[in-house]
Amino acid sequence: MSHTTESWSADADAASIATLRALSVDQVQQAGIGHIGLPLAVAPVIHTLYSRYLVSDPTDPTWVNRDRFVLSAGHGSALLYSMLHLAGYAVSADDLRAFRQLHSITPGHPEVHVTPGVDAGTGPLGQGIANAVGMAIAETMGSARLNTDDVTVIDHRTFAIVSDGDLMEGVALESIALAGVLGLGKLVAFYDDNDIVIDGRASAAHNATATCNAIRELGWQVSEPIDGESIAEIDAAIQAALADTERPSLIRVRTLIGIGSTLVDTSKIHSGAVSDDETLHIKTGLGDAHHESFAVAAAVAESWKGFAARGAAARAAWSEAIAGSDSAGLLDDWTRHTEAGIDVASLGVPIPTSPEPVRASGGHLIAAVGDAAPNLVGGSADLASATMAYLPEGGDYAPDNRGGRNIRFGVREHAMGAISNGIALHGLFRPFASTFMMFASYQANSLRMAALQELPVIHVLSHDSIAVGEDGPTHQPIEVLAMLRATPNTTVLRPADAVEAASAWQLALANLHGPSILAMSRTALPQLDHSRAIGSALQGGYIIHPADDADVVIVASGSEVHLAISAAELLAERGLRAQVVSLVSHEVFFAQPTEYQESVLPQALPRLVVEASHPNGLYRLAGRTGAVYGIDSFGASAPPDVLLEHFGFTPADIADAAIALTAETAVAR
Repeated sequence: MSHTTESWSADADAASIATLRALSVDQVQQAGIGHIGLPLAVAPVIHTLYSRYLVSDPTDPTWVNRDRFVLSAGHGSALLYSMLHLAGYAVSADDLRAFRQLHSITPGHPEVHVTPGVDAGTGPLGQGIANAVGMAIAETMGSARLNTDDVTVIDHRTFAIVSDGDLMEGVALESIALAGVLGLGKLVAFYDDNDIVIDGRASAAHNATATCNAIRELGWQVSEPIDGESIAEIDAAIQAALADTERPSLIRVRTLIGIGSTLVDTSKIHSGAVSDDETLHIKTGLGDAHHESFAVAAAVAESWKGFAARGAAARAAWSEAIAGSDSAGLLDDWTRHTEAGIDVASLGVPIPTSPEPVRASGGHLIAAVGDAAPNLVGGSADLASATMAYLPEGGDYAPDNRGGRNIRFGVREHAMGAISNGIALHGLFRPFASTFMMFASYQANSLRMAALQELPVIHVLSHDSIAVGEDGPTHQPIEVLAMLRATPNTTVLRPADAVEAASAWQLALANLHGPSILAMSRTALPQLDHSRAIGSALQGGYIIHPADDADVVIVASGSEVHLAISAAELLAERGLRAQVVSLVSHEVFFAQPTEYQESVLPQALPRLVVEASHPNGLYRLAGRTGAVYGIDSFGASAPPDVLLEHFGFTPADIADAAIALTAETAVAR
C-alpha cells in the first residue's frame, strides 16, 4: 500500500481543503450546535492522509485489510463526515444536512456501525487512540498468523488524530506507553497541537512539549512541530513515520483552531454554532464556490474519484491473491465469528468432583476454548495468575512473537478495556480481558464504549464478592455487579460451579452484540448436583434445587447458590419447602419466553433474591411479593468465612430471611 499523489495539484489540494472546511461549517450551522474549531484547523491533515495514503474501498467499508482511521478527537465529527462524503462513502449531502439529528447517520460523535467509513466510535477523549493501539496490535497478530511466503492476507496501517484533551487522559497515555513497548510500527497518530480546550488555553494544565518528549521516551518516533497548513510538511512527516517500522509515530501538527474565523485561536470557536455574519466571513474566505451550503464543485468531486478507484483496485487485487488459500478459509471463519457456535460442554474439559474456585474452572475452560477458537486472543492487567485467564498455546504477544495470543497489558485496566475494544473493532480476533471485578471500575468507560458499539469483548472478572477476604473493602466489589447489569447491551454471567462456567463461556462466545462479563469466584465452591435440575444455565436461570409444592423461591447466583441450597435444606427441617433458582444471567433469562420465565419464577410464589452485592438491580427478580437480600455497605478485611458470617450470608441467615418473607406474604394475603 504505497504513497500516491494521483492527480492532486496544488489547486486541487486547496479546493478540497476549502470544501472540507465549508461542509463542516454548513453541518454545524444547520444543526445549530457542534464543533467547528477542529474541522477548520485539521482539514489539511485529513485531506493529505486520505488523498495520498489511506487505502480503503468506499463500496466495502468493512474490508478487513483496509487502512484504519480513528478520529480520537471525536468532537470534530463534522470533518470526518465531510471527508467521507467527498471520498465516495455512502454519506450523502442530505446526510450532512441531518448532522446531529435523530436517526441520522451523522451523529454528534462518530458511531461505528452507523456511518459507513467510521472505524471506531469516539467521543470520550483518550478512547480513540487506545482503540487505534488495539487495531495496530490486531494487524500485527493477523499478519503473523495468516500471512505466508506466498500470500499476504493482512498488511495495513492504522492512523489516528488526537487532541490536547486526548493526551491529557490517562487511558491515552496508558495505551501509548504499551504501544511503545510493543513496537507498533504501522501506527501513526497526528497530534492537533492548538493549545486550546473548552475553558481556554490547554497550557494552563498541559505541557505539550513535555508530553511529546515523554511519548518519545516511551518508544515512539515523535516529529518536530510541523505547520498544519503545509501539505508538503504533513506529507513528509507521514513518509518519515511510515519509514520507521520499529516504532509507532506521533506527528505533532501545529494548528490554529478555527482558522479563517475572527475567533481564531480562542476557545470561543471550539464548539457551538457561530453567528450568520461569522459564517459568512468564514465562507467568504474559503472562496465564492462555498457561499451555497453543502456545495461541492465538480472539479473537487472529480479529484476524489481516484480515492475510490485506488481502494477498489487494492481490494480486488487482494481478493484475487488470497483466493483459494488456506489462510483465506481461516480468515473467513474468524471474520464470520464461527467461534460463536462452539459447544463448550463438548470440548472434553473434565468436571471436577471436589470444590474448586470458579476462576480455576474458567482457566481450564479458556484453554479448551482457545484450542477450538484460534481467533481468541486477549490478556490481563497483570493478574493472569490470579484470574487464570491465559491461553497456553502461542505464548505472550511481543515484538519478537507477533503470533502470541496473550497480551500483557501491565497494570493498565482502563487501557486494557479500550485496546480490547480496538481489537474487536478490527474484526479479525475475538478478544478477552481479565482483572479483578473491583478494578472494572477503572475501565468503566471502556466497558461502556464496548456496550455502545456492541463489541463482543469477553471480560473475565474474578474475585467477585466480599469473599475476596483479607484484601479488604478496596478489593471487594459491592456495587460493581449492579453497575455492569445497568449498562445496556452488556451480558453479565455469574456461574456457581464448573458446569455453569462452561455454559457461561458458551453464552459469552455466542454473544456477538455486546460485551460479556464472566464473574468468577475466588474461593473454592462445591460442585452442584445437576441431576435434578429443571432447565439449564444456558437459559440464564433454572431450577437447581426443586421442591414439590414450594412455599418460597430462593434466587441466587455464583457463590450464593450454594448458601441458598443449604438454606433450603434447613428450611425443609422447619417445614418450609424452598425451591432454589440459580440465576446465572439476568439478561439471558429475561430474553427467554415468558412461559419459561414463569416456570422458573412463578408469580404466585414469594421470592427471596440473595446476592452478596448491592441490591440495586435485583428487584426485578424479586417481583411484586419478593424481597432482596444483599449488601449496601462496603466490606471489611477478614477471612472469607468470617466476612460471610459478619454480613449475614450463612445458610441460617438466609433461611431466617425466607421464613420472614413467607410470614409477611401470608399476612399480606
